[in-house]
Amino acid sequence: MSTAAAAKTVLKGGEWLIRESSPEDTFTPENFSEEQVMIRDMCNQFLDAEIFPILDPIDNLEPGLMKSLLTKAGDQGMLSASFPEEYGGLGKDFVTATIVNEYLGAGHSFSVAIAAHTGIGTLPILYFGTPEQKQKYIPKLITGEWAGAYGLTEPNSGSDALSAKTTAKLSDDGKHYILNGQKCWITNGGFADVYTVFAKVDGKDFTGFIVERGTEGFTQGPEEHKMGIKGSSTVQLYFQDCKVPVENLLGEIGKGHKIAFNILNIGRLKLAAAAIGGSKRSIGNSIEYAKTREQFKQPIANFGAIKHKLAQMAIRVFACESALYRTAQWIGDKEHELLAAGKPFGDALLGAAEEYAIECAMLKVDGSEVLDYVVDEGVQIHGGNGFSAEYNASRAYRDSRINRIYEGTNEINRLLTLDMTLKRAMQGRLNLMGPAMEVSKELMSIPDFGATDEAPFASERKLIANLKKAILLTAGAAVQKMMMKIENEQEVLMNIADMAIETFNAESALLRVMKMVDQNGEAASQYHLDMMRTYLYDAADKVNKSGKDAVNSFAEGDEQRMILMGLKRFTKAEPFNTKEARRRVADKLIAEGRYCF
Repeated sequence: MSTAAAAKTVLKGGEWLIRESSPEDTFTPENFSEEQVMIRDMCNQFLDAEIFPILDPIDNLEPGLMKSLLTKAGDQGMLSASFPEEYGGLGKDFVTATIVNEYLGAGHSFSVAIAAHTGIGTLPILYFGTPEQKQKYIPKLITGEWAGAYGLTEPNSGSDALSAKTTAKLSDDGKHYILNGQKCWITNGGFADVYTVFAKVDGKDFTGFIVERGTEGFTQGPEEHKMGIKGSSTVQLYFQDCKVPVENLLGEIGKGHKIAFNILNIGRLKLAAAAIGGSKRSIGNSIEYAKTREQFKQPIANFGAIKHKLAQMAIRVFACESALYRTAQWIGDKEHELLAAGKPFGDALLGAAEEYAIECAMLKVDGSEVLDYVVDEGVQIHGGNGFSAEYNASRAYRDSRINRIYEGTNEINRLLTLDMTLKRAMQGRLNLMGPAMEVSKELMSIPDFGATDEAPFASERKLIANLKKAILLTAGAAVQKMMMKIENEQEVLMNIADMAIETFNAESALLRVMKMVDQNGEAASQYHLDMMRTYLYDAADKVNKSGKDAVNSFAEGDEQRMILMGLKRFTKAEPFNTKEARRRVADKLIAEGRYCF
């Protein structure tokens, strides 16, 4: 690690809520190296040359097509970016792997296949496999010679994964585990060569296994007919006295949950990255249509209502992207720290992802909902044509919807955001009690009407600090009121999670713009300033609304009035003309003909 990197102040997971971050310590897309820009461009070119011209054949599940595309991607190194060189990988850092996920993320069903293959289809073996298992499978998986898949979900166990019914029993001769059961919604299942499958040994110990295509007793069902991502192979898997060699046990017996849940942390961030990539492409399609579609003798791009939509798409993408790369660098820095401390490769990255599991959960929620917003407004801009299969807007709309369901539903991830935060506070990993008590004291004190801070971005930094206080105030009051019963108050937990997501995005966007202004000046960053300030202005209202909804459900009387007064105080934003800011952003988008920020 460089001296500069070593000197950085790296926050622990969840610590952004109680500590201030600096722009110079924040990684942004403007910091991409020349090599990272080349990789980004290569991914874009691959989609343009290999994927977009054949979207219909892909959606029609043309036999052998998706597997051949994965092999082509493997030939160009797109499957192996973050894998160790000892297995034939390129050994790139976590940010570079995130770039690959983002810029291949616009490829509709192909994006799903490649993300599943490089993520849940390969990582369990890389992180939890024996040296022999890694040498056998990883080199073939990262070239695309073999394809990977992951079998966790069952007909009656989705979010509650540990209630799975598939069983594994050691054979009498001790040479095989006999699997019996069923898995569903298996991405890449129709053509994969290697599957990570979870079963309960003797019906009780949740455990991972590596199952190869062609294994005796292992069959698959027909392709599912889905609302979207139609070109993604999705099948059920059946195990009837399936004989899995004992050497294909993955990890330890009874420790399958460590594999399943740790892999999900990384998968959530990667999903957010892919969603941002898809959002940028969809924005470009909407701009192109708005410039060429004429109504009332002029392009609809000239109308304020359309400009508002285009600008809001870009603003939400900008904020989420800012949070994405801020977190990706944190994970990368933590991975380097653990490697330097002597941790093995797999333990280092899994430990880094676990450290920022809170942020990964928030990113998954926001990334998927940003994409849903962008494609929905894209259909609206296309009007009736957006409902036609002849235009890509309809495919993007259908393909987007699944993202709010897999890698843990957005409801589950919202609940996890608060659950993990509160557990870390109770474990002493995160000092929330002190800052929460300070907020309570401040609420009882007379507001400071002293001299106005004239430093650059003083009002924006103050707003972010106050939004964090609003979260601490609301969460602290909720915990104090409901104690251990709070875990049953899912609506309150989701309200507070929404406050956190908005605030984390807002702070990330602010830090990014502060860094840009410091490096390039205000004039060169005008559109970014407009996007950041519009996002902050809107975030204040959203945090206020979510906070009030939470407080009104558990407090009453003087206590309620006091907390609501604090919320109003901490979510007060200075007046800002968001209409004109959005128009400036939209005009820039229209002039460039693409997402250009």
